[in-house]
Amino acid sequence: MPKMKTKSGAKKRFSMTATGKVKAGQAGKRHGMIKRTKKFIRDARGNTILSEQDSRIVKKYMPYDR
Repeated sequence: MPKMKTKSGAKKRFSMTATGKVKAGQAGKRHGMIKRTKKFIRDARGNTILSEQDSRIVKKYMPYDR
C-alpha cells in the first residue's frame, strides 16, 4: 500500500489540537471591514474550532495528523 498524501492546501490552513479537534482561522476578515460591525470584528479575532461535520472532511485531507 503506498503512502497517503496530505493535501498541501489543508496543511497550510488547518492544525490539530492535542485532543484531535481541528483549528482554523476565522473566516470573513479579508476585506470589507468598513461595513462590518465592531462586534463582528471583535468576535472574529484569532482562531476557531471547526464543527464536527467540517472536521470530518478536513481529517480526510490530513491522514497523518491525528
